[in-house]
Amino acid sequence: MDTIKIKRVYKAADKGDGFRILVDRLWPRGLSKEKAHVGLWFKDVAPTNELRKWFAHDVEKWPEFQKRYKAELSTNKAALAELKTIIKKEKNVTLLFSASDEKHNNAVVLAKILKKTE
Repeated sequence: MDTIKIKRVYKAADKGDGFRILVDRLWPRGLSKEKAHVGLWFKDVAPTNELRKWFAHDVEKWPEFQKRYKAELSTNKAALAELKTIIKKEKNVTLLFSASDEKHNNAVVLAKILKKTE
């Protein structure tokens, strides 16, 4: 069984993370590539700039953000399939995000989608 975890990119990397994939459209502020320990920056599965700006991490918009993000992903099947292939190959993967809210961000939505389709 493949393991998919999520973690804030600003938290220290550890061996349990496995292969670390950043799933944000923008590189995290103030974080060097060396310190981030990112194995892959996969922007293609991140929310569009328009959706990201609309959401602005407003918790009241969370239900609608999830719907809109899932709709975006449904039109981006090639990128999602590529991510699934990487996860199958790596077995142990951590999806990284930079948002300060650990419960309301795109990695949460993406992990749920990936776990449903395993």
